[in-house]
This record gives sequence, C-alpha cells and structure tokens, in this order.
Amino acid sequence: MINPSKYYNFKRNLKEGTLLLDLHTQSCFNDASFLCFISTTCLVVLVLFTSLIYHFLRQHLVYGFYLFLAFLYDSKRKKKNDGHQFDAFVSYNVRDEGWVYREMLPVLEGQQGWRLCLHHRDFQPGKPIIENITDAIYGSRKTICVISRSYLQSEWCSNEFQMASFRLFDEKKDVLILLFLEEIPAHHLSPFYRMRKLVKKRTYLSWPQAAQHPGVFWKNVQRALQAGGAVTEPVPAGH
Repeated sequence: MINPSKYYNFKRNLKEGTLLLDLHTQSCFNDASFLCFISTTCLVVLVLFTSLIYHFLRQHLVYGFYLFLAFLYDSKRKKKNDGHQFDAFVSYNVRDEGWVYREMLPVLEGQQGWRLCLHHRDFQPGKPIIENITDAIYGSRKTICVISRSYLQSEWCSNEFQMASFRLFDEKKDVLILLFLEEIPAHHLSPFYRMRKLVKKRTYLSWPQAAQHPGVFWKNVQRALQAGGAVTEPVPAGH
C-alpha cells in the first residue's frame, strides 16, 4: 500500500526538479541569447568601422599596398641585376588609345626607334594585371604618363602613376615623363597631390600647346627619353 506522505513528497520533489530544470534551461537560453547579441553587435561595429576606414582612407591603403609591391619587386630586381627590356612604358587611359597609336607610336617607334611598352600589345596574357604593371614600369627605363581627364578618373591609371612616382622617389633618377594630352586647370589636380607637386617642380610636356609645332614637341619628348641620371633641382614648369 502506497504511503500518502511519501507520494506527496515524491510529487513535490518532482515538481521542484522540473522547476529547477526549467530555470536552468531558461538560464542557458538567456546566456546563449546574450552571447549571440554581443557577437552580432561586435560584427556590425567591425563592419561599420572597416567601411568607414575604407571610405576615408581608401586611396592611402591602395597606395600603400602598391608601394609595398613595388618595394618587393624593386628589391628582387636589384638582386637579379636585370636590365631594361623597354625604353619607356606608356601609361594611358583606353579612351586615349587612338592618340597613342595614331600620333605617338609612328614618331617614337617609327621615326626615333624607341622600344615602347603598351598595355594591350605587350602585357602577358593570363598574368595578374598588377604584376604586368609592375613588370612594365620596372622593366622600362622610363614611364611616360599620357595625362587627360579620363586618365585622372581611372583607378588603374592612378595606380600606375603612383607606382611610377614611387620609383622616381626610390631611385632618385629621372624616370618619369609627364605628357599632358589636354589643358587641365590646376584646381582639377588638387585631389592628385603627388602629380600636382611634380607639375609644380618639374618640366612637363603639353600636347595642346604644341599643335602648331609638333616637330618641336616630339624633339622634346626625345630629349626627355635620352636624359638620364639623378633628378635635377626643381625647375619652373615648362610648356
């Protein structure tokens, strides 16, 4: 026969055990929810922080990345003591390709006999674009930047200019030629600090001002390609 007092105590213990189990389960659930909340909050903050940094410091981060690649490539090239495959790498925007092939190549390659490196003609297929750019800049004695409004708006052209300007800074040699295809007001160069600084300190070439005397213009380009050695003291911008 069942003892009523024992049955009551068993039932009460069972209820208390169930209550404790429910409290424990609820406590674990609350802990998991809290951890999930903390993790989600941290992830959202990290994404927002990363987005802000990328938005405001994007150019500096990209420039630093390409400078790091250029430094590695330059160190590697110096150890190998490789020569130059081309006389000049021509950095230009695809919208100005017609001018490059119509005006520049017939004179510099056809008449003057320079070996030029061009994107669509001399880059190796299947090779990463950044490696092709680095090889072109450091595999050429000089870099000719054909600057236009389209050039200034191109991210790849900007990267090519940054790397070429780093080489100028690193080697302290006259390895960069600025050729302006259009008349660009000085205030349009404000976002391009290094280019604006070079334009103020060094002689550059202007195609619009050479319209009446193209022969003289190409002679000046020839002199720039022939020039070598250390970078001279800053001089007023020539036209």
